Amino acid sequence: MTGADERGRHPGGATVLQVVPALEQGGLERGTVEVAAAVIAAGGTALVASSGGRMVHDLARVGARHVELPVHRKSPIAIRRNADRLADLIREAGVDIVHARSRAPAWAAWMAAERTGRPFVTTVHGPYSAGGLKKRYNEVMTRGARVIAISEFIAGYLQSTYGVGRPPVRVIHRGVDTEVFDPEKVSPARLVQLAEAWRLPDDEPVVLLPGRLTRWKGQTVLIEAIARLGRRDLRCVLLGSDQGRTAYRRELERLAEKRGLDGIVQFVDDCRDMAAAYMLADVVVSASTDPEGFGRVVVEAQAMGRPVIGTDHGAAKETIEPGQTGWLVAPGDPGALADALGDALAMTPAARSFMAWKQTDMVRAHFTVRRMCDETLALYDEVLALPSASAA
Repeated sequence: MTGADERGRHPGGATVLQVVPALEQGGLERGTVEVAAAVIAAGGTALVASSGGRMVHDLARVGARHVELPVHRKSPIAIRRNADRLADLIREAGVDIVHARSRAPAWAAWMAAERTGRPFVTTVHGPYSAGGLKKRYNEVMTRGARVIAISEFIAGYLQSTYGVGRPPVRVIHRGVDTEVFDPEKVSPARLVQLAEAWRLPDDEPVVLLPGRLTRWKGQTVLIEAIARLGRRDLRCVLLGSDQGRTAYRRELERLAEKRGLDGIVQFVDDCRDMAAAYMLADVVVSASTDPEGFGRVVVEAQAMGRPVIGTDHGAAKETIEPGQTGWLVAPGDPGALADALGDALAMTPAARSFMAWKQTDMVRAHFTVRRMCDETLALYDEVLALPSASAA
């Protein structure tokens, strides 16, 4: 990124303010930190406004500045107050670009950007329900000088629902950190430690579904598929917190018991070594019944060279090449998922090695953090070069 002095821009790069609801663990939050790090590496200054969370420390580690504001609040009064505070921050810090990644923060950020004459950019991470006043509320995400869609699926949704196409909409796929998700860097000791923590036997294949315990992630579909598979010599690990949805967790436990899967289905609340978790898995499943805006799990698993099964809708159609890097099955279809599981578990070592080569090659070509950040910085430069930006 290049700079210009008239709006306080640093000579080596722009000052970018990202506005997100909070910085708890999640894909949106990880992307925010990754882009902040890229802005700093390019010689710019990175700020993030949010209500706080565990990943504030990650921002500090990359040299970004966090400003705690209640931008997650949705009331009109709160949004106007946040807009006032963001406008003051923009002027004080010499912000060049305002980048919002969620709706309530986007309303405040858009108002502040309009008031201060700064370019406004948004990222749409998923489809929104779009009825009546809700559609009007969502529409702020289409007001950016550029609107980043994290997949072609999201770009199509923006076009069909809001009539917003290109050039304002730009597809920038989310990326995974191939320095972290690299099978060559996972030591045997890490695998042993995690296998012992999960109490996994040495001689049973592992089917892994990572994702918070919420109905649309499809845990019930996978349990039904495991039951139809009819095998007792495997483990099915549901990895993810229930985030207070204890009733749904109890429902899953009762379903597993009803299907005779005691000792086969097990629940793991959290994992701080996802690279090792993928390596322990013989098959990684994404069984989402609603379409994923991107689906980082599918791409992370492929970066680790693990067979993946996804559902045939949303962005999974962009990240899985059927028959080459994984399987796509109809959403909500336990029979189809059971068939794919059977095929994946029956793969020969040679077939698994060939698929792993195809997967890692695909991820490194198309879905890395480096590529995501480079394309985002290029978009920032593009926005700063627009006539409206130079005149502000």
